Amino acid sequence: MQTEWSSLLQSEFEKPYFKKLQEFVTQERRQFSVYPSPENVMAALELTTYADTRVVILGQDPYHGVNQAHGLCFSVQRDVVHPPSLKNIFKELQSDLKIKPPIHGNLEQWARQGVLMLNTTLTVRAGEAGSHQGFGWETFTDAVIRIVNNKSHPVVFVLWGAFARKKKLLIDTTKHHIIESAHPSPLSAHNGFTGSRPFTKINDALTRANLSTIDWLVS
Repeated sequence: MQTEWSSLLQSEFEKPYFKKLQEFVTQERRQFSVYPSPENVMAALELTTYADTRVVILGQDPYHGVNQAHGLCFSVQRDVVHPPSLKNIFKELQSDLKIKPPIHGNLEQWARQGVLMLNTTLTVRAGEAGSHQGFGWETFTDAVIRIVNNKSHPVVFVLWGAFARKKKLLIDTTKHHIIESAHPSPLSAHNGFTGSRPFTKINDALTRANLSTIDWLVS
Protein backbone atom coordinates (compact mmCIF):
# COMPACT_ATOMS: atom_id res chain seq x y z
CA MET A 1 0.00 0.00 0.00
CA GLN A 2 1.14 3.52 -0.74
CA THR A 3 2.86 5.16 2.24
CA GLU A 4 0.34 8.01 2.24
CA TRP A 5 -2.61 5.62 2.38
CA SER A 6 -0.89 3.65 5.15
CA SER A 7 -0.58 6.79 7.23
CA LEU A 8 -4.16 7.88 6.59
CA LEU A 9 -5.55 4.44 7.45
CA GLN A 10 -3.27 3.63 10.38
CA SER A 11 -6.05 4.13 12.93
CA GLU A 12 -8.23 1.61 11.06
CA PHE A 13 -5.50 -1.03 11.12
CA GLU A 14 -5.32 -0.72 14.90
CA LYS A 15 -9.04 -1.17 15.55
CA PRO A 16 -10.38 -4.50 16.88
CA TYR A 17 -12.66 -5.05 13.87
CA PHE A 18 -9.72 -4.94 11.45
CA LYS A 19 -7.70 -7.43 13.49
CA LYS A 20 -10.70 -9.78 13.59
CA LEU A 21 -11.13 -9.32 9.85
CA GLN A 22 -7.53 -10.31 9.18
CA GLU A 23 -7.91 -13.38 11.38
CA PHE A 24 -11.04 -14.33 9.45
CA VAL A 25 -9.36 -13.97 6.05
CA THR A 26 -6.30 -15.91 7.24
CA GLN A 27 -8.52 -18.76 8.43
CA GLU A 28 -10.46 -18.71 5.17
CA ARG A 29 -7.24 -19.03 3.17
CA ARG A 30 -6.27 -22.08 5.23
CA GLN A 31 -9.50 -23.84 4.32
CA PHE A 32 -10.50 -22.50 0.91
CA SER A 33 -9.22 -20.75 -2.18
CA VAL A 34 -9.66 -17.01 -1.60
CA TYR A 35 -9.38 -14.28 -4.21
CA PRO A 36 -7.51 -12.14 -4.93
CA SER A 37 -4.09 -13.38 -3.85
CA PRO A 38 -2.72 -11.77 -0.66
CA GLU A 39 -0.35 -9.45 -2.52
CA ASN A 40 -3.25 -8.03 -4.56
CA VAL A 41 -5.85 -7.42 -1.84
CA MET A 42 -4.84 -3.77 -1.47
CA ALA A 43 -3.95 -3.22 -5.13
CA ALA A 44 -6.39 -0.33 -5.52
CA LEU A 45 -4.54 1.56 -2.79
CA GLU A 46 -1.16 0.63 -4.24
CA LEU A 47 -1.78 1.71 -7.83
CA THR A 48 -3.69 4.91 -7.08
CA THR A 49 -2.11 7.33 -4.65
CA TYR A 50 -4.24 9.42 -2.32
CA ALA A 51 -2.82 12.59 -3.85
CA ASP A 52 -3.68 11.50 -7.40
CA THR A 53 -7.19 10.23 -6.63
CA ARG A 54 -9.70 12.29 -8.57
CA VAL A 55 -12.15 9.58 -9.64
CA VAL A 56 -13.57 6.75 -7.54
CA ILE A 57 -15.34 3.79 -9.16
CA LEU A 58 -17.04 1.62 -6.55
CA GLY A 59 -17.56 -2.10 -6.97
CA GLN A 60 -18.89 -4.67 -4.54
CA ASP A 61 -17.17 -8.09 -4.46
CA PRO A 62 -14.01 -9.25 -6.19
CA TYR A 63 -14.66 -11.70 -9.00
CA HIS A 64 -14.84 -15.21 -7.55
CA GLY A 65 -13.60 -17.18 -10.57
CA VAL A 66 -10.12 -18.64 -10.99
CA ASN A 67 -7.43 -16.05 -11.81
CA GLN A 68 -9.95 -13.25 -12.37
CA ALA A 69 -9.63 -10.85 -9.43
CA HIS A 70 -6.47 -8.83 -8.86
CA GLY A 71 -7.61 -6.09 -6.52
CA LEU A 72 -9.30 -3.56 -8.83
CA CYS A 73 -13.07 -3.47 -9.18
CA PHE A 74 -14.41 -4.71 -12.53
CA SER A 75 -10.86 -5.43 -13.74
CA VAL A 76 -9.46 -8.89 -14.48
CA GLN A 77 -5.98 -10.18 -15.00
CA ARG A 78 -4.65 -10.40 -18.53
CA ASP A 79 -5.49 -13.54 -20.54
CA VAL A 80 -8.77 -13.93 -18.62
CA VAL A 81 -12.10 -13.91 -20.43
CA HIS A 82 -13.99 -10.66 -19.85
CA PRO A 83 -16.80 -11.17 -17.31
CA PRO A 84 -20.26 -9.96 -18.41
CA SER A 85 -20.17 -6.69 -16.45
CA LEU A 86 -16.79 -5.78 -17.90
CA LYS A 87 -18.03 -6.62 -21.40
CA ASN A 88 -20.86 -4.13 -20.90
CA ILE A 89 -18.44 -1.50 -19.59
CA PHE A 90 -16.34 -1.90 -22.72
CA LYS A 91 -19.46 -1.75 -24.93
CA GLU A 92 -20.41 1.52 -23.26
CA LEU A 93 -16.84 2.79 -23.65
CA GLN A 94 -17.08 2.13 -27.39
CA SER A 95 -20.52 3.74 -27.64
CA ASP A 96 -19.46 6.74 -25.58
CA LEU A 97 -15.93 7.47 -26.81
CA LYS A 98 -15.56 5.24 -29.90
CA ILE A 99 -12.82 3.24 -28.12
CA LYS A 100 -12.85 -0.35 -29.32
CA PRO A 101 -13.06 -3.04 -26.61
CA PRO A 102 -9.51 -4.04 -25.68
CA ILE A 103 -8.13 -7.55 -25.99
CA HIS A 104 -7.54 -7.82 -22.25
CA GLY A 105 -9.53 -6.60 -19.25
CA ASN A 106 -6.76 -5.33 -17.00
CA LEU A 107 -7.66 -1.76 -16.00
CA GLU A 108 -4.42 -0.80 -14.25
CA GLN A 109 -3.92 2.00 -16.78
CA TRP A 110 -7.00 3.70 -15.37
CA ALA A 111 -5.85 3.18 -11.78
CA ARG A 112 -2.43 4.70 -12.45
CA GLN A 113 -4.10 7.88 -13.72
CA GLY A 114 -5.98 8.57 -10.50
CA VAL A 115 -9.04 6.33 -10.81
CA LEU A 116 -9.44 4.57 -7.45
CA MET A 117 -11.10 1.29 -8.40
CA LEU A 118 -12.36 0.18 -5.03
CA ASN A 119 -14.41 -2.87 -4.19
CA THR A 120 -16.31 -2.46 -0.94
CA THR A 121 -15.39 -6.03 0.04
CA LEU A 122 -11.77 -6.87 -0.74
CA THR A 123 -11.75 -10.68 -0.61
CA VAL A 124 -14.08 -13.54 -1.56
CA ARG A 125 -14.15 -17.31 -1.27
CA ALA A 126 -13.72 -19.06 -4.62
CA GLY A 127 -17.03 -19.66 -6.34
CA GLU A 128 -19.10 -18.01 -3.61
CA ALA A 129 -20.13 -14.45 -4.37
CA GLY A 130 -20.68 -12.34 -1.26
CA SER A 131 -19.03 -14.88 1.03
CA HIS A 132 -16.81 -12.28 2.74
CA GLN A 133 -19.41 -9.58 3.09
CA GLY A 134 -20.29 -8.51 6.61
CA PHE A 135 -16.97 -9.43 8.22
CA GLY A 136 -15.46 -5.96 8.36
CA TRP A 137 -14.29 -5.04 4.89
CA GLU A 138 -17.19 -2.62 4.45
CA THR A 139 -16.15 -0.73 7.58
CA PHE A 140 -12.62 -0.43 6.21
CA THR A 141 -13.62 0.68 2.71
CA ASP A 142 -16.14 3.15 4.14
CA ALA A 143 -13.17 4.68 5.94
CA VAL A 144 -11.36 4.95 2.59
CA ILE A 145 -14.38 6.68 1.06
CA ARG A 146 -14.54 9.13 3.98
CA ILE A 147 -10.84 9.93 3.58
CA VAL A 148 -11.33 10.67 -0.12
CA ASN A 149 -14.42 12.70 0.75
CA ASN A 150 -12.18 14.92 2.90
CA LYS A 151 -9.93 15.86 -0.02
CA SER A 152 -9.82 19.60 -0.66
CA HIS A 153 -10.49 19.34 -4.39
CA PRO A 154 -13.59 17.84 -6.03
CA VAL A 155 -13.59 14.10 -6.73
CA VAL A 156 -15.87 12.30 -9.19
CA PHE A 157 -17.62 9.33 -7.53
CA VAL A 158 -19.03 6.74 -9.94
CA LEU A 159 -21.84 4.72 -8.38
CA TRP A 160 -23.18 1.91 -10.55
CA GLY A 161 -26.10 -0.01 -9.07
CA ALA A 162 -28.15 0.13 -5.88
CA PHE A 163 -25.36 -1.11 -3.60
CA ALA A 164 -22.89 1.56 -4.70
CA ARG A 165 -25.55 4.25 -4.57
CA LYS A 166 -25.98 3.64 -0.83
CA LYS A 167 -22.52 5.12 -0.37
CA LYS A 168 -23.85 8.58 -1.29
CA LEU A 169 -24.45 9.00 2.44
CA LEU A 170 -20.66 9.16 2.91
CA ILE A 171 -20.09 11.79 0.21
CA ASP A 172 -20.33 15.55 0.45
CA THR A 173 -22.39 16.24 -2.66
CA THR A 174 -21.88 19.99 -2.32
CA LYS A 175 -18.17 19.50 -3.02
CA HIS A 176 -17.89 16.31 -5.04
CA HIS A 177 -19.55 15.17 -8.26
CA ILE A 178 -21.58 11.95 -8.38
CA ILE A 179 -22.28 9.95 -11.54
CA GLU A 180 -24.78 7.17 -10.98
CA SER A 181 -26.73 4.69 -13.05
CA ALA A 182 -27.77 1.07 -13.11
CA HIS A 183 -25.09 -1.57 -12.67
CA PRO A 184 -23.32 -2.83 -15.83
CA SER A 185 -24.40 -6.39 -15.04
CA PRO A 186 -26.45 -7.99 -17.83
CA LEU A 187 -29.34 -8.19 -15.35
CA SER A 188 -29.57 -4.42 -15.03
CA ALA A 189 -27.46 -2.67 -17.69
CA HIS A 190 -30.51 -2.12 -19.91
CA ASN A 191 -32.19 -0.18 -17.07
CA GLY A 192 -29.95 2.84 -17.36
CA PHE A 193 -26.28 1.89 -17.66
CA THR A 194 -26.37 1.39 -21.42
CA GLY A 195 -26.29 4.78 -23.08
CA SER A 196 -25.38 6.65 -19.88
CA ARG A 197 -22.02 7.87 -21.28
CA PRO A 198 -20.19 7.76 -17.93
CA PHE A 199 -16.73 8.28 -19.38
CA THR A 200 -17.65 11.54 -21.07
CA LYS A 201 -19.45 12.67 -17.91
CA ILE A 202 -16.42 11.89 -15.75
CA ASN A 203 -14.05 13.87 -17.95
CA ASP A 204 -16.51 16.75 -18.23
CA ALA A 205 -16.72 16.90 -14.43
CA LEU A 206 -12.93 16.82 -14.13
CA THR A 207 -12.60 19.62 -16.66
CA ARG A 208 -15.08 21.77 -14.74
CA ALA A 209 -13.00 21.18 -11.61
CA ASN A 210 -9.80 22.21 -13.44
CA LEU A 211 -8.37 18.70 -13.11
CA SER A 212 -6.71 16.64 -15.81
CA THR A 213 -8.97 14.19 -17.61
CA ILE A 214 -8.60 10.41 -17.87
CA ASP A 215 -7.35 8.65 -20.98
CA TRP A 216 -9.78 5.69 -21.07
CA LEU A 217 -7.88 3.75 -23.73
CA VAL A 218 -6.83 0.29 -22.50
CA SER A 219 -3.83 -0.98 -24.44
